[in-house]
Amino acid sequence: MGEGGIAILPAAPVRIRNRDVEYPYRQDSDFYYVTGFDEPEAVAVLVPKRKRGEFVLFCRERDPEMELWNGIRSGLEGACKDYGADDAFPIGDIDDILPGLLENQPRVYYAMGYYPEFDQRMIGWVNRVRTRSRAGVSSPGEFVALDNVIHEMRLVKSKAELRAMTRAVQISSDAHLRAMAMCRPGMTEYQVEAELSYAFKRSGSRRPAYPSIVAGGANACVLHYTDNNDTLRDGDLLLIDAGAEYDYYASDITRTFPVNGRFSKAQRALYEVVLEAQQAAIEQVKPGNHWNAPHEAAVEVLAEGLVALGLMKGSAKNIIKKERYRKFYVHRTGHWLGMDVHDVGDYKIGGEWRVLEPGMVMTVEPGLYVGSGDKQVARKWWNIGIRIEDDVLVTRDGHKVLTSAVPKAVDEIEAVVGSG
Repeated sequence: MGEGGIAILPAAPVRIRNRDVEYPYRQDSDFYYVTGFDEPEAVAVLVPKRKRGEFVLFCRERDPEMELWNGIRSGLEGACKDYGADDAFPIGDIDDILPGLLENQPRVYYAMGYYPEFDQRMIGWVNRVRTRSRAGVSSPGEFVALDNVIHEMRLVKSKAELRAMTRAVQISSDAHLRAMAMCRPGMTEYQVEAELSYAFKRSGSRRPAYPSIVAGGANACVLHYTDNNDTLRDGDLLLIDAGAEYDYYASDITRTFPVNGRFSKAQRALYEVVLEAQQAAIEQVKPGNHWNAPHEAAVEVLAEGLVALGLMKGSAKNIIKKERYRKFYVHRTGHWLGMDVHDVGDYKIGGEWRVLEPGMVMTVEPGLYVGSGDKQVARKWWNIGIRIEDDVLVTRDGHKVLTSAVPKAVDEIEAVVGSG
């Protein structure tokens, strides 16, 4: 930030689920990244060169009566002792104190638009400072997007962040293995989801990184299917896209396998194309390559495979040029991964694809989805949805597949499914 600026980050608000029942609280990722503080009703303020301390935290005070109902609060003392704040004030006093911190600051670093109610409070505080111009007080003349600054920091992971992500991956990998082993024809999708949820919480993950997708048969062709209420049928494939969150860091794994433990000939043929595409994409994850290189590699293999299997006619080159492959592959091959499952960070810089750097973590997840009713496609391919997804770290000399413990080769999958 340099001198002459002030950064303001609000905590995530509490959300009401219904009546007086709240959704389980999850702190704003940017706020937690900067502070490590996971309580609501808090505002962090960073003021470089402030004599009484550069990190100011507004938070709830200790309150024995409220703590009896809802649990212990850190309070002002805990904000300083446990979270490193240089100074702490009651959140109820913010309207009286914050305008003074804004005085004579030329720049305000703030992420506008995320919390509209807080935006209005910010505007009010700045306007209050403006009313003091006759007293020689200057008001901020520039707003800088704080999220852009923080998101660049979050894009490259520290060793501590990678430890948390590695633990999230370990928990998720064990959960996927459990789900594979327990799967049987006649189970419901939600019963398989229950196995995932149990494995997550048993190992210390208090919540999933996103709603788990447990999609059998035709449901696998719905990319973000989360109903998870159908019965798994003998002969169908099951696509599981699920990941645990650990210490605010996400994992994201997808595996597709036969409900009865044996791929049909058509299922195996299509699966092998997706697996080859994923392997080609992963090989492109290395420093110096641009973000889109893995996607381009995956699309090339998928297009060639679609032609070889008779699902599409013409040359692979023409199919790619005209994007005809999107009939069966509509999404991209990956996304950034970190505190959010679809994590922050620009994919292009100055109109050009971003160059990969050590410390970045991304998913690699090609897929093919063949719905039913298309008379141009043989019936044997209908209702086959396949996606294979791994979490991949960019290293100094290449890459590391963090999720390699979850089997994806055909013979390995067939050895696990139904073995529990």
